[in-house]
Amino acid sequence: MKKILLVDDESDILDFLSYNLENAGYEVRVAQNGLEGVKVAQEFLPDLIILDMMMPEMDGIETCERIRENEALKSVLIAFLTARGEDYSQIAGFDAGADDYILKPLKPKVLVSRVKALLKRGGISNKEGSESIIKAGRVEINTKHHSVLFDGGEVALPRKEFKLLSLLCSDPGTVYKREEIMDKIWGTEVIVGDRTIDVHIRKLREKFGDDLITTIKGVGYKCN
Repeated sequence: MKKILLVDDESDILDFLSYNLENAGYEVRVAQNGLEGVKVAQEFLPDLIILDMMMPEMDGIETCERIRENEALKSVLIAFLTARGEDYSQIAGFDAGADDYILKPLKPKVLVSRVKALLKRGGISNKEGSESIIKAGRVEINTKHHSVLFDGGEVALPRKEFKLLSLLCSDPGTVYKREEIMDKIWGTEVIVGDRTIDVHIRKLREKFGDDLITTIKGVGYKCN
């Protein structure tokens, strides 16, 4: 049974989400603010955390950052539950380590479908699908242990950055089109902003240098 943690300061939203997700067969825990959410996450070790963006005491961005700092939670899926669709809020969320967005309001069937799509997407391995180690230049990726070495030192990555890096490095020199990247990393069921890929590429370049990933203008990206 997959485990889901819901963090929201509105009790009626928690009740709605809990009821529908439990009926769909998930084990659900709730927290009513970010501080409580971090504590419950450490104890519960969920497969997916759904965070409200706007909360008192500690908002969703800071809560996400705190969760990502915990070694035991670095691979957990995190989705923001928000009515805000502006690009800047999505960029801030992805920078904090979020994997996706679920926009309010939601119908029960849509909610369950989105959650299933999120949980169904696994890690990206190389194209043969049998090796757990991917090497590209100064980067070494272990897909089994969700770890990355750069010049021999470990670099911690949020789930989506890890999957994107693994995809690009699995076949250096191959150009991956933006549509293909979106489909493989975010899935066809998920609707995200146009700048989503750009944000993640920028974060990878900040950590691994500008020479690892090349932009093919109007097409996509490749690993060198």
